[in-house]
Amino acid sequence: MLSWTWYFGAVAIVPLVVVQALYWAGAGLVVGTLGRAQVRSPLVVAAAWTLAEALRGAWPLGGLAWGEVGTSLAPFGPARALAPWGGVLLVSFVVVAIQACLADLAHPTARGTRGSGARRAAACTLLAVVVVSGIAVLARPGTTAAGAIRVATLQANDLDRRLTPEEVAEDLLTRKHLALAATLRGPYDLIVFPESALMSDPETDPILRAEIVAVGRRHGAYVLVNVIERGPQDLVRNTDRLYAPDGRLVGRYSKRHLVPFGEYVPWRDRLGFIGAIDQVPEDMTPGRDGSVLRIGDGVRIGALICFESVFGPLVRHTVRDGAEVLIVSTNNRSYRRSGNSAQHVQSGQMRAAETGRAVVQAAISGISAVIDPRGVVTERTELFERTTMSARIPVRTGQTPYVRWGAWILPVSAVVLASAGVLGWRRRRLRGPGGGTDEGVGHGG
Repeated sequence: MLSWTWYFGAVAIVPLVVVQALYWAGAGLVVGTLGRAQVRSPLVVAAAWTLAEALRGAWPLGGLAWGEVGTSLAPFGPARALAPWGGVLLVSFVVVAIQACLADLAHPTARGTRGSGARRAAACTLLAVVVVSGIAVLARPGTTAAGAIRVATLQANDLDRRLTPEEVAEDLLTRKHLALAATLRGPYDLIVFPESALMSDPETDPILRAEIVAVGRRHGAYVLVNVIERGPQDLVRNTDRLYAPDGRLVGRYSKRHLVPFGEYVPWRDRLGFIGAIDQVPEDMTPGRDGSVLRIGDGVRIGALICFESVFGPLVRHTVRDGAEVLIVSTNNRSYRRSGNSAQHVQSGQMRAAETGRAVVQAAISGISAVIDPRGVVTERTELFERTTMSARIPVRTGQTPYVRWGAWILPVSAVVLASAGVLGWRRRRLRGPGGGTDEGVGHGG
């Protein structure tokens, strides 16, 4: 799941994997403790796992919601159909509950009649979860069609390596993307230059600005570009800028959820002895404004930059703010031909399914993709392929239950664990200090 971190060395992958493993160790500790108190159920396992997954995606340093169990099933239609009801965490809960039931049925450890009781409980739980989930899948909620926009994305970095100093000095990536933009044909509503495609800021580089404006005028399109924005007092932001077809700067969005150790270094003063942090020479500042931008006749796009599309709550708030289409501008080239880019597309599939919004993922070196409001990938590119991607993107309004109510499975999981804890405490009191542990009862995984 995290093998792509190896490109940054052992100093990156070892601590990251260890820290991530601690969340599941914590979930196992909770399940094991409750089991020793004679409280064992597949629902307890699912609740503990889901809460651990939510905590991992939020804390510390903003969390790392990468590789959730629910997201791993993005190619599976029924899993995507569950997502609009309660988000990826609901899918994770259902998957873990089913597997915990199967574990009890396949590997019962109970002795005597108590064992058959555990198996019956697991079978009943499995039946209930499957039936309720099946009904939810068949009754999948939808959103309202509100037209379509024509979008083109540019993917011009075909170099599976670092740029040389000479290539950086020549603004190679900028030149490659502008040359690719010259091959576009037909009118568009929006043209997207992906994250890091421009090696300078059009607002401080008048020649580049004129070239960007020319692209928009040629196609009657709004143009979304990504830049490193520099302000007073060494302020640095990762920013999307939106230019109208007439050349006016009509919108901007600065990335709110920055990548720790990628876009800033926490505790930089204390970690100075680690030479690898020199690869991040300056700390970016998170943006504060919302990411909804307007194009054309008022179509509202939700601009997301790279890592942000992994976080369901952030995307949910973008849709609640009015986004009708989601545009993800990303640069995954540092991860080369690893599974990172494919995993990122799967996150986009689940964001589309959760919110009922189409997602356009524009990657500088791939994988770029068009994902429909049901989470189905309809267009995609290959890694390090120099190409454009054009598509008619559906515009949607309305809110799914997830957008309206959020991940309601979290309070449900908290109630399940709290109830299990109270039950376990009461059973321990009734048994007294000399009571047996009855280790043989099934435990749901």
